[in-house]
Amino acid sequence: MRSGPAGGNGGLPVLSVRNLTIRFNGTPPFTALSRVNLDIWEGEFLLLAGSNGSGKTLLMRCLAGLLETREGEILFRGQPLSRTRSLRRELGLVFQDAETQLLGETVEEDAAFGPENLGFSGEETERRVKAALEAVGLETKRKRPPRRLSGGEKRRLAVAGILAMGCGIIIMDEPFANLDWPGVVQVLEILVSLKRAGKTLVVLTHELEKVLALADRLAILHQGVLRDDGDPAAVLDRMDRAWGVRDPRRNYRSLADCSWLPGI
Repeated sequence: MRSGPAGGNGGLPVLSVRNLTIRFNGTPPFTALSRVNLDIWEGEFLLLAGSNGSGKTLLMRCLAGLLETREGEILFRGQPLSRTRSLRRELGLVFQDAETQLLGETVEEDAAFGPENLGFSGEETERRVKAALEAVGLETKRKRPPRRLSGGEKRRLAVAGILAMGCGIIIMDEPFANLDWPGVVQVLEILVSLKRAGKTLVVLTHELEKVLALADRLAILHQGVLRDDGDPAAVLDRMDRAWGVRDPRRNYRSLADCSWLPGI
């Protein structure tokens, strides 16, 4: 078992993937994930990279308990995911198209959806919504319809809903997709804030040049196989071009400069 940045104290990973295999029937049958093993440690920032079709989103859905796994297993704090009821309160997803998960008529209604469904009182929900919107910089837009937000703001609102539920683990699928430079910067600012707050972050992306400087670890999926996992610089040094992931260091002075957020 690999020991990550937060795993040096001998504790259990917050999420463990063991020999996970996902097959789809067809002509011919298709193996989308093949014997994937991965540990995610509390408080770390893991980048999961891979080209389109590599299996990143499928793995995310498995980690969140949205897809039944028949081969291999996923453990949440050492317990099989299928037996864990607390995951809903602890893990939140931000999908590539964040707009599809915005349900409220206003920003504050949307942020309140999660805590209300978890059974929190009106007073507690209001407290959580206020804190969450302040954390993502949307407190001045709480009465605005979500459809009038920019792309970056919609992703920030999706994060606010997760924070309002009290989730400590946040998985973001291609968070920079279809965003202009200001939108990317907005998302990066939120990621920096979440990292400083000690959240466990898993970011699925093929755009390493925008975010790599923030990562504690880098894992690469290619054709459903976890090809490498470890220190970002070491993984990039070993990387095979056939995996479909670009080494962003070719266009930057160092790994520490690989970010679209100035001055991190």
